[in-house]
Amino acid sequence: MVNIEEDKIISIGNVLNDETRPLKERFRALFTLKSIGGYTSISQINDCFKDPSALLKHELAYCLGQMQDVRALPFLINVLRDMSQEPMVRHEAGEALGAIGDISVIPILEEYSKDPVVEVAETCQLALDRLKWISNSKNTSQNLSANPFASVDPAPPAAIKDVAELKHILLDEKASLFDRYRAMFSLRNLRTDESVLALAEALKYGSALFKHEIAFVLGQLQEEISVPHLCAALEDCEENEMVRHECAEALGSIATPECFKALNKYLGDTKRVVHESCIIALDMCEYQNSPEFQYADTLTKISS
Repeated sequence: MVNIEEDKIISIGNVLNDETRPLKERFRALFTLKSIGGYTSISQINDCFKDPSALLKHELAYCLGQMQDVRALPFLINVLRDMSQEPMVRHEAGEALGAIGDISVIPILEEYSKDPVVEVAETCQLALDRLKWISNSKNTSQNLSANPFASVDPAPPAAIKDVAELKHILLDEKASLFDRYRAMFSLRNLRTDESVLALAEALKYGSALFKHEIAFVLGQLQEEISVPHLCAALEDCEENEMVRHECAEALGSIATPECFKALNKYLGDTKRVVHESCIIALDMCEYQNSPEFQYADTLTKISS
């Protein structure tokens, strides 16, 4: 947690909760609160769950999960229970409950693992599997800390290094979702062209939840070879908007000229979450290609 005066945190929260502000400014405020941490930041983030933007609310839940502060649990449970919230928001709340890692939420996750919304049910089952895996004394924190991207993932990486074997598990729709996710994160952590292409191929397999997570990890990897696959999924208007939105954000992370072109093409998409994702992704593209980013990236390489 960063030590910042409470009135300054509330001021940042005011930006987040101001619907008249540009969405990119509100996203920056959100991630600033995530970095600061603490109960005041959590409270400011929670206040924004009344917003009409499903994209923003889904990101609120994601950030609360990544903060791993048990004080966020009651807020996330309320979002998961709220049937008026969009499926992608409720799904993210369920994932966040698993990310925080407190076993007290097992009963609520068990209840909603039978939710009529498939994305919510699958997420809660994954979160349950993660908590059970963590609680097993044979599984150590070392397995969880092997993630080079510093994110709290919904499943630990599999203890397999062979790309062909991992790809087989990843694409096996008869395998459990938890095992397929474990293969997914192992492929991500390998960071080779072969593993990236295996992940990209999976954009054509499985549920919307599964494909949206594939797009998320491709965004983390930021490899240009995945761009045609992400563009194809974004351009498929029959694809679930949850998948298309994540593909847009992944393209924003990669930020090549082809990404700019695809994002601008769908900036006026009829699906609000896709349209807003393109706005945020284009802002990410501009940042990735700015002199400020290049300077910061150089400093990081020098110091590492």
